Amino acid sequence: MILPPRWFVRVAWRVHRGLYRVTGGRVGLRRPKPKDYGTIHLTTTGRRSGRERGVILGYFEDGPNLVTMAMNGWADPEPAWWLNLQAHPDAKVVVPDGTRLVHARAARGDERSRLWSTWREIDTGLDDFAALRSSETAVVILEPRPDPVL
Repeated sequence: MILPPRWFVRVAWRVHRGLYRVTGGRVGLRRPKPKDYGTIHLTTTGRRSGRERGVILGYFEDGPNLVTMAMNGWADPEPAWWLNLQAHPDAKVVVPDGTRLVHARAARGDERSRLWSTWREIDTGLDDFAALRSSETAVVILEPRPDPVL
């Protein structure tokens, strides 16, 4: 498997995020379909800056949970959003039908195997792309958390 040049991946991410921002969220998100992932906007808290950071990610639903992968365009470094979630696991996601508060964690063991298999059904080249990384790609579970009581 050959990845597109890194500059291309970064430009594509910026364009997608820019469309989302310019349209006020009307363009850029979609619900998952059978055999196809959806897209969400995840807002994390920066691990060093403490500022909000946004990213658009692919996901599928597993019951009430949203499942994504910390893949950074299949490049070796962990994506910043995943490093942020490891430091501050409470976050916010925007899905096509609204906003949700979530708590992030990495899937482990049998749960990770099951969720990886679901991703494999969505993306038949998943294992080939994952082999390009020197470390295991984290399967990230975004679990719902209650709205804070004000």
